[in-house]
Amino acid sequence: MGLSICVAGTQGASAHVKWFCAYDVAGQPRGLENVLCQDLELLVGLALFWLFAGCLVERTSLGEAMTRSLDRVTQGLRLHTEEMIRVVCGFFFISVWAVGGIMLTPELKTTSPLVGFLQLAIAAGVLSRHTLPLSAAGIVALFGIALRDYGTFHLADYPIFLGVAAYLALVGLQKDVFGMRPLDVVRYATAVTLMWASVEKWAYPEWSFPLLIEHPGLTFGFDSEFYMRASGVVEFTLAFALVWTPLARRVAAAVLAGMFISACLEFGKLDAIGHSAIIAVLLAIIADDWQPAVSDRRVPWLAPVGLGAALTVTVSAYYVAHATIFNTSIL
Repeated sequence: MGLSICVAGTQGASAHVKWFCAYDVAGQPRGLENVLCQDLELLVGLALFWLFAGCLVERTSLGEAMTRSLDRVTQGLRLHTEEMIRVVCGFFFISVWAVGGIMLTPELKTTSPLVGFLQLAIAAGVLSRHTLPLSAAGIVALFGIALRDYGTFHLADYPIFLGVAAYLALVGLQKDVFGMRPLDVVRYATAVTLMWASVEKWAYPEWSFPLLIEHPGLTFGFDSEFYMRASGVVEFTLAFALVWTPLARRVAAAVLAGMFISACLEFGKLDAIGHSAIIAVLLAIIADDWQPAVSDRRVPWLAPVGLGAALTVTVSAYYVAHATIFNTSIL
């Protein structure tokens, strides 16, 4: 409940800034000495506390009651998860074909007519389970074209598309991969996508400032600098929770879905189309009642340790990769 209150005003964080504002992927990010400030440390401390508290609740009778309630509310969606994801994928690729001139997201522009045919073929392939692997191959091909045109660092924002492709291929072939279900694969890809995007909010907060000026209500009166730090911490924490224990990831997915849906209401159809796939995945995670066959060994005190480790690794990877590719400074 406390975490939900904290994120009530963060829908602007879920509007992908590259779709609405000017950006420079190769530009110098803010040095880590400026990013790792006192405000960020305080926000991360609060996030660690709330994640630990949530994991403690999960093991109580209250957590069990919350799980049963989620199971009842999402039963219908759970029975039709595959169909929902297929329909949304079809909607997404028909929509981007209709808009024209883009590959996977609005800022990934193209003039190739082949891309449009590929998008229609992907949408057609989701009509049957037997052709899902072909649609998956089409998504990977589009991702490869975008990778060639825009580079590795830019496409690091979008591993969710590879996760969706893996989901479709595994569902079509009726297989798991290394013991992970198709939904688990796309869940991990979604978590990685959102954790990486969170770092961008700290490295390039100025990209979002025009958006916050245009929509001042998003900040709830907070300073823009503080708001961007807070929205990044909230998004990173919720993204990490997607790879944690069953109730933690379902609650995190519910909050994230609410953030993305509210952003669609604020920013219109472009945001709705662009985020339709991730919203569908989050709804599938909310409805997922799968429990591991053996007892989960991730005890509550490991949650803040895991979050801290994930934060350290992601921030380090972001800055080292950027410095290596674009010859920028880390500090």
